[in-house]
Amino acid sequence: MRLAILGASGHGKVVADAAGLVGWDEVVFFDDAWPELTRNGPWAVLGDTAALLEGVKGFDGVVVAIGHNGIRQVKQRELAASGGRLVSIVHPAALVSEYAVVGAGSVVFANAVINACAGVGEGCIVNTGAVVEHDCEMGDFAHVSPNAVLAGGVKIGAQAWVGACASVRQLIEVGEGAVVGMGAVVTKDVPPGVTVVGNPARVLGASI
Repeated sequence: MRLAILGASGHGKVVADAAGLVGWDEVVFFDDAWPELTRNGPWAVLGDTAALLEGVKGFDGVVVAIGHNGIRQVKQRELAASGGRLVSIVHPAALVSEYAVVGAGSVVFANAVINACAGVGEGCIVNTGAVVEHDCEMGDFAHVSPNAVLAGGVKIGAQAWVGACASVRQLIEVGEGAVVGMGAVVTKDVPPGVTVVGNPARVLGASI
C-alpha cells in the first residue's frame, strides 16, 4: 500500500508516522520545496505538487499535510480533481467512536478522542490529545490543536482554528475562518473570521 503525502513539514512527519503505524507499507512526500528538499526526516521527498498531480493515480492513497487551512483546502481539491484517492489517517492510539464520522483527507493524532455522533469534515486536523465530544460538528478544513477540548454539541465552522489547550463550552458555535487563541476559554459564540483570546475569550483587541 503506497501513500503520498503532500507537504513535507513537521506536521507531515506526524502524519507519516501515524500512517506507518496503521499499515501503509510505503510512505513518500511531495513538496514544492523540491528539488532542494529531498528528505523529510526518514521519508523521501519525490517531487512537487505538479509531479504528484501527474502521478497521483499510482498511489493507493493521498493526504495533504499542510497546517494552513486554506492552502490545505486548495491542495486537497486539486488532488481530488486529478483522481487522487483521498484517505484519512487515524493514529492507532486515538479513540474514535464507531458512531462518529471522519471525512476524507482528515488526520487524527495520538490520544485524540472523537466521541459518539460527532462529525469531522473533510481535510480536518484533530491534533494530539484533542477532544471532540459527542454531537460536535467540525466544518471542512478546520483544525483543533493539541489538547484543545470541544464540549458536547459544539459547532466549528469551515477553516476555523482552535488553538492548543483552548476549551469551548458546550453548544457554542465558532464561525467559519475564526481563530480561538491558545488556552482561551470560549463561553459565547464566536463570529466568523475573528480571533478570540483569553479567559473568558474576547475578540482580540477588545476590552472584556
